[in-house]
Amino acid sequence: MEYKLLLVEDDASLGYLLSEYLKMKKFSIVWVKNGNNALKILEEHQFDLCILDVMMPDMDGFNLAENINQKNSSIPFLFLTARSLKIDVLKGFSLGAVDYIRKPIDEEELVVRLNNLLYILAKKNTSQKELYKIGLYTYNPLDFELCFENENWQLTSRESELLVYLLKNKNHICKHKDILTTIWGKNDYFNRKSLNVFVTRLRKLLKNDPTIKIVNIHNQGFKLINK
Repeated sequence: MEYKLLLVEDDASLGYLLSEYLKMKKFSIVWVKNGNNALKILEEHQFDLCILDVMMPDMDGFNLAENINQKNSSIPFLFLTARSLKIDVLKGFSLGAVDYIRKPIDEEELVVRLNNLLYILAKKNTSQKELYKIGLYTYNPLDFELCFENENWQLTSRESELLVYLLKNKNHICKHKDILTTIWGKNDYFNRKSLNVFVTRLRKLLKNDPTIKIVNIHNQGFKLINK
């Protein structure tokens, strides 16, 4: 997948260097030199991520970010700057930045961080759009809401993780150690006790549809069966 980036950098040398390097790394780049041009471009085109220089004349990166948030708060952005004071970093993140990268820039590090950020953002967007159908139930992992006809229940984050794990492996055995390592981060006696409690809770929530069962596979794990 070729990600489309908007680079806003008033330094001609750095802007050219970064745009050419990122193109070489298979990114699609639009480079502009000031905030006003950036806002015009954003009205006409969609981007996966914006890279904003902070120290620019007329409209600095912080003001540009505020304008972006007002026009389209769904566009992620990061700051690129020589300003490294704690107050500047905190301001950047308070505006909603997904990262704050200090100059001078290591181009290889920048590419790694961009790829990681874009992967995480893409994964998040996919999970937010995904609505699970479980027999007569629906489950929305974005707001942790399990629905059955006119009833709905709010799951905890751990209950949600467990239910999604079972759903993604529906009708297959989910081994205790795999569940515990993936969700709890550790396979031990106490976490296994917690797992049993959460499974009991999910069974109660799903009892309205007899075609759904979470069965215990002796000494192995659990299987969510949805006929």
